[in-house]
Amino acid sequence: MFRFANETFLYALIIIPILIVFFILVGRSKRKALGRFGNLNLIDKLMVAHSPGRLRFKKSLILIALIFFIIALAQPQIGTRLEEVKRKGVDIFIAIDVSFSMKAEDVKPNRLEKAKQAVAKLINRFEGDRVGLIVFAGHAFVQCPLTLDYSAAKMFLDVIDTDLVPFPGTAIGNAIEMASKSYVQSERKHKVLILITDGEDTVTDPMKTAEMAEKEGIVIYTVGIGSPQGVPIPMYDEAGRQSSFKKDKEGNVVTSKLDQLTLEKIALQTNGKYYAATPSEMELDKIYDEINKMEKKELSSRIYSQFEDRYQYFLGAGLLVLLLETFYPERKRVKAEWKGRFAS
Repeated sequence: MFRFANETFLYALIIIPILIVFFILVGRSKRKALGRFGNLNLIDKLMVAHSPGRLRFKKSLILIALIFFIIALAQPQIGTRLEEVKRKGVDIFIAIDVSFSMKAEDVKPNRLEKAKQAVAKLINRFEGDRVGLIVFAGHAFVQCPLTLDYSAAKMFLDVIDTDLVPFPGTAIGNAIEMASKSYVQSERKHKVLILITDGEDTVTDPMKTAEMAEKEGIVIYTVGIGSPQGVPIPMYDEAGRQSSFKKDKEGNVVTSKLDQLTLEKIALQTNGKYYAATPSEMELDKIYDEINKMEKKELSSRIYSQFEDRYQYFLGAGLLVLLLETFYPERKRVKAEWKGRFAS
């Protein structure tokens, strides 16, 4: 199999026909200049050592060397290399609340966007741990299954929004239950759930599911995001402009408060910890440090096929051709009989 890692450099090959035209024009210009001194046939006979063929050959060598150098810049990769990779870590699900209350702007730009930014930075720090994403509102589902492909996990993270789950409300219990079902069921350790929410469960009994999670060996770290005092939830029109605030059936403005007590109880039940979200996102750094202290397991032993660089061959070939051009004489050797004629 063959490919170029930097195909853009191949566009530089357009220089080759341009140089060919340039060499032709320069050659014609020199012939015209010589023609001013007399008959060209006679001049050619007098210039015994001059060899147009050798000159053309040297120019061809320069063009060939340039082609090799451009191909080397494009970084050709040929064949495959088999490599065994072993990773050790824990299985981590990150459950993100996508209920409408996460649009509250007591955290800038809003609770949900702040949570996504923090999770992206956390994923960047993982090394060997499998990570998965769960989104929940009035219902929960797996947005990204456990994976070692952190780039893919961040792609799934980017598209998370409040319209992903059509069921209103906040069902923290459903999120914990969904994570429990998604781990390897036979294991009773190496399981972590990071729960990011404002904590207002309006659908389930999160403590009941937290007790079940604790029995299955799941350690839950809760991150409370939002204000305990409560803030109104903004509403937006089709153009994305804020039009009003969410109201209840009586027309009163609905406020969303951070329920720290529930989140603290969930974490305590599962031997985890509760952290309040901060602008510096230090809480996720602390969670990462806690996870690093955990016992690791071998999560996978995969065989990766990787392309192997072959630019060295083209670079070496270009240098050899350039070296040949340097030492190849432009003028041909003059026979002794010609020297004798000019001497007489």
